[in-house]
Amino acid sequence: MAFFVKISAPCSLAGHGTTSSSSGSSRSKRGLLLPVGAGAGAGAYGGRQYSDVVPVPALSQAQASSSGGRLRIFSGTANPRLAQEVACYLGMELGRVKIKRFADGELYVQLQESVRGCDVFLVQPTCPPANENLMELLIMIDACRRASAKTITAVVPYFGYARADRKMRGGRESIAAKLVANLITEAGAHRVLACDLHSGQSIGYFDIPVDHVYGQPVILDYLASKTICPDEVVVVSPDVGGVARARAFAKKLSDAPLAIVDKRRQGHNQSEVVHLIGDVRGKVAVMVDDMIDTAGTVSQGAELLHREGARAVYACSTHAVLSPPAVDRLSSGLFQEVIVTNTVPVLHHRTFPQLTVLSVANLLGETIWRVHDDCSVSSIFQ
Repeated sequence: MAFFVKISAPCSLAGHGTTSSSSGSSRSKRGLLLPVGAGAGAGAYGGRQYSDVVPVPALSQAQASSSGGRLRIFSGTANPRLAQEVACYLGMELGRVKIKRFADGELYVQLQESVRGCDVFLVQPTCPPANENLMELLIMIDACRRASAKTITAVVPYFGYARADRKMRGGRESIAAKLVANLITEAGAHRVLACDLHSGQSIGYFDIPVDHVYGQPVILDYLASKTICPDEVVVVSPDVGGVARARAFAKKLSDAPLAIVDKRRQGHNQSEVVHLIGDVRGKVAVMVDDMIDTAGTVSQGAELLHREGARAVYACSTHAVLSPPAVDRLSSGLFQEVIVTNTVPVLHHRTFPQLTVLSVANLLGETIWRVHDDCSVSSIFQ
């Protein structure tokens, strides 16, 4: 059974300055801490927020104290709010870590508590600035390895460089996704937890286990709460490469019909829409993609959908990178609503009225506990 709740009540932002909790009574609250908004509440993300998680039976006091005491969660500086929400779901506090930059830009990381013999989870998306956040993740992994952590899991809600997963233009190109996978592995990570990788083959670039979770259930449950007749919905893939993703989304959205935007990419962050495959006339079009970067693809697709007679256009994406001029394109009136998740932090200057941000904290928190407790992760999505 899956469900979502509106996040209204804030929880403490005690994160970096507090000691990680391992009490059984706190851990037994897992699955009950559904209001996981933090700090400034819903307005912090510039829109409404929802969560989705599959509830599981609460652990007994003995079970919680025996396994929860060896679990530690630390956050980098890329998305501390999401990390705090994950810890809140688990009934814990973030581990204490000191992260600073020297005058020359070099990074310094020091754990402020013992992790010897612990299962450590490091929450750090490699979102912009990608190189800074990636290097910070690698140094955090190294610090945990040298502190004798039992296992180290890199929780990477957004995996930067994922689009550089193959040679595209005649060779002499780097496959940076494989390089980053090697760096994370060689730094000392034992496992990676990622959300909605750009392409499935990226999992094979790692020589360590990868738990790949999906933000689709969060978005689907939110769409199910809206008063849209299922017979009026058509799911649209913004390009041919996203057809499998859109087809899976459509199947779970009352087996909605599918349409495809045929585009030609002229260069990096440049694309040209050619024509539409499928019928959207009089329909509510729901465009589905893994990320929105400059929003060129979805905005051109939305223009085509309106020309083809779509009644309204929704854009759904897990990762809201929102590089300029994405905000201008998305807020131009083409979209009824733009639905994203908080795998990448959405800053105030990137918000606009049509934007809705959903939280994946409960989903990540449940996955973290199941990995720690050696339980099935795939059953979350069944």
